Amino acid sequence: MISTRPLRIGITCHPSVGGSGILASELGEELAMRGHEIHFISHAAPFRMPRDQPRIHFHQVKVNDYDLFKYPDYTLPLSVKMAEVSVAHQLDILHVHYAVPHATAAMLAMSMLPAEKRPRVIVTLHGTDVMLLGCDAGYGPAIRHALEAADGVTTVSQFLQGQVRTRLDYCGKVKIIPNFFAPQKPTRTREAVRTELGLVPGEAMLLHASNLRPVKRIDLLLQTITQIQPRNSFKLVVLAGGDTTELTAIAAQLGIADRIVIREKITAIEDYLNAADLGIFTSEMESFCLSILEAMTFGCPSAAFAVGGIPEVIEHNRSGLLIPFGDTAALARATESLMADPARRTTLGTAGQARAKELFSAERIVGRYEEYYRRLCETKG
Repeated sequence: MISTRPLRIGITCHPSVGGSGILASELGEELAMRGHEIHFISHAAPFRMPRDQPRIHFHQVKVNDYDLFKYPDYTLPLSVKMAEVSVAHQLDILHVHYAVPHATAAMLAMSMLPAEKRPRVIVTLHGTDVMLLGCDAGYGPAIRHALEAADGVTTVSQFLQGQVRTRLDYCGKVKIIPNFFAPQKPTRTREAVRTELGLVPGEAMLLHASNLRPVKRIDLLLQTITQIQPRNSFKLVVLAGGDTTELTAIAAQLGIADRIVIREKITAIEDYLNAADLGIFTSEMESFCLSILEAMTFGCPSAAFAVGGIPEVIEHNRSGLLIPFGDTAALARATESLMADPARRTTLGTAGQARAKELFSAERIVGRYEEYYRRLCETKG
């Protein structure tokens, strides 16, 4: 019989804005609400980590900038802190999100500990750690070795599971546990947010939320925006989790800066999701796309390029629209069609909201992590 006692869980993720860190933070929050003890281990507090919730603790990794090294080393101090926290708090599970450098650090940390003091190590792969770094001869073999040393490996989509097999030549078991989103109640009304953003009656609010890394293809996003007519019928609101230099430069070059509103590193994302009419995404690759799910949860459909795991999130013509990658003209026409047809937009949004609740809610997903943790703990020998 599997134990039901609260677990002691360590979580390591990149603290910057991005799907892996956001998912890890929300997973920790949800697990703590279910009675588990959560210990975040990173060089900075994760972007959405709750600051005052019971059973959530943060252990900061100190990174020294020694003159001996050309670049500061993070893997070694992270591994030491992982080992320290594992012993001091008797962790049952160490769950690392994003392989580099967290999986390698966890493997090293476990080698420092006697077998009886080692927690079970789970690695969750989120995307570019497989799609980009996994193909790099300087990273791929180390990533595969770390996965082979882990007690469990998960991915967030069927698409990414396949990529782990092919790009990393990894033959071990990979469990699929999709992303989830547990929204907070908006703190402002839809009308108040739209007023703050400068939207006037009749203007559609198009929403894009990302860390603006190259894979998000902001150039294609803005090329799409230039083709949407009429020009004064919308504003594109960008919730930016990264450097906006390229975005503002391209917008100015294309003469569409007046159509774009930027908000940086927003934590109360629910206010903006509740105010949006349509999401728009132009990534060249996505393992899942948490931002699309966040919009779906608020009944906001998205138009996006059909890449990676996005078709596992959006059902074309049922909960959103999918366009072949790179066809900015088709994406612009699709966006126009939904802007001009509020009834269809509502139908897609309602279906998307139901799909998000059925497949990707915290109630649906967090329990799968709990079960996975407990089964691994039961096999600990």
